[in-house]
Amino acid sequence: METVAIIPAAGEGKRAKTGLRKQFLPLNGKPVLAHTLTKFEEVDAIDGVIVVVPKGLIRYCKEQIVERYGFSKVFKVVVGGKTRQDSVRNGIHAIPNECSIVAVHDGVRPLVSEGHIRESIEYAKRYGGAIVAVKARETLKVASDDLRVIKTLDREGIWLAQTPQVFRYQIIRDAYNLAYQHNFYGTDEAALVERLGIQIKIVEGSYRNIKITTREDIEIAETIMRDEGR
Repeated sequence: METVAIIPAAGEGKRAKTGLRKQFLPLNGKPVLAHTLTKFEEVDAIDGVIVVVPKGLIRYCKEQIVERYGFSKVFKVVVGGKTRQDSVRNGIHAIPNECSIVAVHDGVRPLVSEGHIRESIEYAKRYGGAIVAVKARETLKVASDDLRVIKTLDREGIWLAQTPQVFRYQIIRDAYNLAYQHNFYGTDEAALVERLGIQIKIVEGSYRNIKITTREDIEIAETIMRDEGR
């Protein structure tokens, strides 16, 4: 396999405030995770997919997501870790042989475009690493713990990171090894790769590539899908 996608979907989904984890919430009649996997199933540049799920839900994911919706590229479902970073690490360890490119994409970002997936893969091949991101559009404030504004930041040059985040296999492997050697935890893969001194290319994404975090996000996603005729 040249290009493997790791789809971390091991979150507890506490902010969704439902009885079901957010990755399995229904979105237009299908689980959120199923919509996400569909995008990677349909991109020719993706050769295989590893899904990372909560402990005890491997069988459920295989039967109710992978088999039910016929995702032929999913070749492994593994248990996640305590944090998202731990979960992605488990996914990296599940790659059977060294591949060329690893793409990491949130299982709860079902509206990513296939074009952005392809473009980020091409950029990673060329530059070593690429992330999908959008420009900050709102005014940025720094606040104290008691929610008093400390200062206003200049948003010029500020980008909001999304996924996929795509890297050459050796780069993301080395970044994770270094992070765990130093007990460093970052908020995304790029934060770990930056510590290697590697410059990461930005693929300008879409504000529609939202992350499903709350029940309201489901409603927003359904509105976007209706607008796109899906």
